[in-house]
Order: sequence, then C-alpha cells, then structure tokens
Amino acid sequence: MSVLHTATVGTWLQLLPQVAGMIDKAEAHCAEQDLPPQAITEAKLAPDMWNWATQVRYAARHSAGTIEALRTGVTSPNFNPVPTEFAPLREIVSDALSALRLVTPAEIDAAADRDVRFEYPGGHIDFRGEDYLLTFSLPNFYFHTTTAYAILRNLGVKVGKMDFLGQIRTKR
Repeated sequence: MSVLHTATVGTWLQLLPQVAGMIDKAEAHCAEQDLPPQAITEAKLAPDMWNWATQVRYAARHSAGTIEALRTGVTSPNFNPVPTEFAPLREIVSDALSALRLVTPAEIDAAADRDVRFEYPGGHIDFRGEDYLLTFSLPNFYFHTTTAYAILRNLGVKVGKMDFLGQIRTKR
C-alpha cells in the first residue's frame, strides 16, 4: 500500500466526483430558478477571488494536472478563458477523473523524488515531487474544491456536507 498514493490520488478520487455532483446541482438550481448558467459560473465570494467556474477548473488541475506535472517535471497556471456553461466544466472534471483512475501507486511512489517546477509570470518554484504533492497541489485542491462548494452554498444551491465529503474510507 502506498501512503502517498492514498493521500493524494485517493483523496482526489473521493472529492472530485463530488465536484461533478456540484456541477449537476448548480445546473439544476439554475433551471429551477430560471437563471442563466453564468449566475453561478461567474459567481465569486469576494471581488478579488476567482469565479466558481475557475474554482472547478483548478480542482481538476490540482488533481489530474498534478499527475501530468509529475510526469513532465513542469507546470504552470492555466490562464485560458474559463467555460461559462456547465457541460464543458463537467467534461473537465470527467476527463480528470478518467486520468486519475489510471494512476498507480507505483507511479506516485516513483515520482516522489522527481523535480517539479511550477512556473508563473515573473518566477518559478522548484519542488521535489512529494513536496509538490503534499504541500502545494493537495492544499490547492482542497482550497478550490472547498471554495466551489462555498460559492454554491452562498448562492442558495442545495448542497450539504455530504455533497462535499463523498464516499469516505472506513474500516472494513
């Protein structure tokens, strides 16, 4: 058993399906309230924060995108326009889930000592693979997933704690 795989990929596979469920609940809320998708996809908790759609995209990026960074040794923020409709966001999350299901414990363990560079406008941060996973990607994943959930709650979408937690691992 790989603790690193369980802590990262296991967590992503627990919570990312919940993000997919949030998309469904957001879409249903818009239909019930006769609102355009942008009423949610462009919503923010504060003016200087990214909108809901960006939070969803970065939840996927800090999960499946992390695996790609471990493979290539480099990653950077995605500044491309964010979809404002639910279907493309659903596809982003679905693609991330498909990619994560293929990641083996051996692959994660082998990446623990690899170099990963996070490049951003004006600089970069260099990591060991394990540190990139545990101190950068995983906290960012939680941040963006939680913020997406909080935006929905703030807008009155009917989501609760179990819509966030998903299938927890229990003693068998």
